[in-house]
Amino acid sequence: MAIIIDHDTVILVQGITGKQGSFHTAQMLAYGSRVAAGVSPGKGGQSVHGVPVFNTVAEAMEHYPITASIIFIPAPGVKDAAFEAISAGIKTLVIITEHVPLHDELDIMAYAEKWGVTVIGPNTFGIISPGQSKMGIMPNSIYQPGSVGVVARSGTLSYEIVYNLTAAGLGQSTVVGLGGDRVVGLSFVDVLRLFETDPNTEAIVLVGEIGGNAEEEASLYIKEMTKPVMAFLAGSSAPPGKRMGHAGAIIERGKGTFQSKVAALTAAGAKVANLPWEVPQLVKESLQKG
Repeated sequence: MAIIIDHDTVILVQGITGKQGSFHTAQMLAYGSRVAAGVSPGKGGQSVHGVPVFNTVAEAMEHYPITASIIFIPAPGVKDAAFEAISAGIKTLVIITEHVPLHDELDIMAYAEKWGVTVIGPNTFGIISPGQSKMGIMPNSIYQPGSVGVVARSGTLSYEIVYNLTAAGLGQSTVVGLGGDRVVGLSFVDVLRLFETDPNTEAIVLVGEIGGNAEEEASLYIKEMTKPVMAFLAGSSAPPGKRMGHAGAIIERGKGTFQSKVAALTAAGAKVANLPWEVPQLVKESLQKG
C-alpha cells in the first residue's frame, strides 16, 4: 500500500521534450513508473524514450487513461500548464519547477481546490512510492519498499535521511516532497492524515526546516495520531531574519525558529533527532514499542 501514487498510476509528462523533462522521464521509466505520454505544444507526433508526445493534455488523455501529471515547464508557463492539466481532468499534479511567481501559485492552488486536485509542489523533488511508482527527480537507488512514510520540505536532506533508513533496513511506503515555496499544494498535515489512515505505514518521518509555521501546525495534528512520528529539522544555526535557500525558510518576528518548532513537535509526542543519521534508530525504537 502507498499514498497518492502506486503501480496503477498512469503518468503524463508536461514539458517532456525539454532537457529536464527528457532526462527525468528516462529515470522514471527505468524505475518502472507507468509514463504513458508527454505533452509539448508544437511537437506532437514525436516520441521521447519511446513515450509518445502530444500537443495538448486533452489530446493525450483521449489516447491513455492518465491520472497524474508531472510538470517540467519553465516558471512563466507553469500556471497555464497546471490549468490545462486540471481542466483536462488530471487528479494528481506534481510541479517540479522552481521560481514560479507567487500569484501564479495562489491561482493554481485555488483552481486545484475547486476541482479536487492534489498538488505537490511547486519547487519539489516530487513523490515516490518505492517499488511501485516515482514522479520526481529523486535518485532511484536509495529507496526501498517498506512501512516508513516520509514527508519533507527539503529534497537533499530527505535523500540523506532515506539513504540512512534504507541502510538500516527500514523501507519506505511513500516519500513526499511538499516543496520549498511559501505557497504549495499539500501541507504536512495533509500528508500526515494520509499516512495515519494507510494500513501499510507504521511510522512517519517528518523532515522540516526553519521558517513559516508548517511544523507547528503539524504538531497540533500529531497529538491526535496513533502512529509514531519522528522529526528532523534543518537550520538550527541559521540567524534570524535571513532567507536560507527556500522561500519558506525565513524567520520573522520571532516565529518559525528552530527552538519553537522543536518545542512544539516534542510537546506533541514526536521524537526529534539532533542529526539526520539518528533518525533510523528513533524509528526502530518506536516500532519496537508499537
